[in-house]
Amino acid sequence: MLNASDIMTTDVITVTPETSVLELADILFKKRINGVPVVDDEGNVLGIVSQSDLIDQAKKLHIPTVITILDAVIVLKTEKQMEKEIRKISGSRVTDIYTREVVSVREDTPVDEIATLMSRKRIHSIPVMDGKKLVGIVGKSDIIRALSSKLFFAPQSKPND
Repeated sequence: MLNASDIMTTDVITVTPETSVLELADILFKKRINGVPVVDDEGNVLGIVSQSDLIDQAKKLHIPTVITILDAVIVLKTEKQMEKEIRKISGSRVTDIYTREVVSVREDTPVDEIATLMSRKRIHSIPVMDGKKLVGIVGKSDIIRALSSKLFFAPQSKPND
């Protein structure tokens, strides 16, 4: 079975929180990638920003649903959720739109586990970390390339009896 180290891209394109949204869009489009890690000045991974984060900027703002029961007014979206949505839609820098909760894997993580993570969490790019150090990234296209290779489906060698 292949691992992250077998399919990851090691020349990782990154952005900083201060990168403009326009520059980010240009990078993702020209490089034909789904997302990039967001790093600080020391190269520490702060989060990840993806095409989906950019697409959110073009969506309509959902006004929260309000229910009235007797004389009480109940809003079905918290003020914090509303502020986050407005910040994402109106953001001009990566810091306004990136995801701070990073799902990452190690170099020895099997490809099937990475594919499962991507599917379950609906993410398209996963940083590969060695401790706190970014060593690569696995995108959807890397998984598809692995699936299309004969190596992915090669039978496992059996130990001698």
